[in-house]
Amino acid sequence: MNNNEFLTDWGLTIMVFLPLAGALAMLLVPKAQEQVHKWIALVATVASAGVGAAILADFDYDKTDTLQFVVNARWIDVIHARYFLGVDGLSLPLLALTLLIVPLCVIYSWNHLPDPRNAKAFLILILVLHTGMLGTFAAQDLILFFVFFEVVLLPMYFLIGVWGGEQRQYASIKFFLFTLFGSALMIVSFLALFFVAGGETFAIPDLAQRLADPGQFGLDAVPHTTQLLIFGGMFMGFGIKVPIFPFHTWLPDAHTQAPTVGSVILAAVLLKLGTYGFVRVALPILPEAAVSWAPWIGLLAVIGIIYGALACLAQTDMKRLIAFSSVAHMGFTMLGIATLTDFGLNAAVMGMVAHGLITGMLFFLAGSVKDRYHTLEIRRLGGLLVKAPRLGWILGFTAMASLGLPGLAGFWGEFPAILSTYQPGAGLSEVTFRVYMVVAAVGTVFAAGYLLWLYQRTAFGTPTEEFADEDIPDVTMPEWIAWVPMLVLILAVGIYPNLVFRVTDGQMSSVAQALAAIGG
Repeated sequence: MNNNEFLTDWGLTIMVFLPLAGALAMLLVPKAQEQVHKWIALVATVASAGVGAAILADFDYDKTDTLQFVVNARWIDVIHARYFLGVDGLSLPLLALTLLIVPLCVIYSWNHLPDPRNAKAFLILILVLHTGMLGTFAAQDLILFFVFFEVVLLPMYFLIGVWGGEQRQYASIKFFLFTLFGSALMIVSFLALFFVAGGETFAIPDLAQRLADPGQFGLDAVPHTTQLLIFGGMFMGFGIKVPIFPFHTWLPDAHTQAPTVGSVILAAVLLKLGTYGFVRVALPILPEAAVSWAPWIGLLAVIGIIYGALACLAQTDMKRLIAFSSVAHMGFTMLGIATLTDFGLNAAVMGMVAHGLITGMLFFLAGSVKDRYHTLEIRRLGGLLVKAPRLGWILGFTAMASLGLPGLAGFWGEFPAILSTYQPGAGLSEVTFRVYMVVAAVGTVFAAGYLLWLYQRTAFGTPTEEFADEDIPDVTMPEWIAWVPMLVLILAVGIYPNLVFRVTDGQMSSVAQALAAIGG
């Protein structure tokens, strides 16, 4: 077996489970040996990223609409579930984002372990979370997808509940109950899909074929009402994870109370499991229901854009403001999905990547400000450019990216999503979606308002009297190592968006064609 065959047969499996192997190794190391735990976590995540890099290098970018590195083996025969992994143009950017963010979180944690410390438990949870996220983006079987989708729930619950802020127990329980409720409806929908498709497979590509042409498989066409109900269950499961308005209320509390790396992982990767689920599962398998649901998804998306922006203007806590900005920015992603066009779907995936880099970076910065000032109350901050100029300039750069400044990644996460609503997919009302376009465009003005206002109050002027004589350290070496890759990518994607669009376009065009056929 040559190296290419080994990578094809085992690459995805090794990449997904290397972090879990690291977590198991850490169980054998005494709790007191903090440095050993840090090194094991770093080696496991970097090794997983190394395998991922090999997959990126060997990926056929001329066939991004085709599943590659496929593993399709027997798993649980009694329920027809298979161990089915694969990667295409949709999952590749999100896998790459995950493989980048988690090692950077481990590096940042080197000198930023939150109380009550315990590096062993903290890093084990991050590694388990890592495997769950990678597995979700690689799974091509609904049961396997659901298992990985749920694996992330408990580690994040404990990260918030043990290492979080003063109201950590409330926030962690709220996060757990909201997402568990959505997952319960989602698994019911998955089971319904299994039975209406003949009760023989949970494989996502097979289910899409069976429901698109039921006569070929000796099946009856699924009634439209049934499709709407099944899609509704998935909408709840994925929508709560996004989270789309009005299911967003768990997010600000979870972000505000979570430790810094918990907030970074939550914003950069975990929220993307919801939007990814829509594009990977709901739209290809139930395109007819997607056309019926799309105007309502678009409506909730634009409400979320405006509501999230207005909520940001009312915040007094820096971290909570960034959390509400996620509600607004994920609204743009959902709006792109709601258009059901290849342009809109490409914009949605770009929005996921851009939001992951930018908002993850903002949460890193908020954590570092908290470490230095021991508060995130905006009125108590000020003069950051005087006290820690490098930290202040990085905050300014990231805020500009978040508000959608052309030349930075945030622009390509918002502008194409807005533009795609001018010409929505077949079967959708142009008038309705053009109204959504105007409302979303107004949301970008509000975004500029709250981000510039935040930057003005935290970075400009002179330090407040409380911190005027305090020695505030500037960016440290672990912070530079953790942040520079993200800052470089924010700029690189902003200047050359084809880094993402070239990868996603083939698969998004295939999904959009199926939706257009139904809409027409």
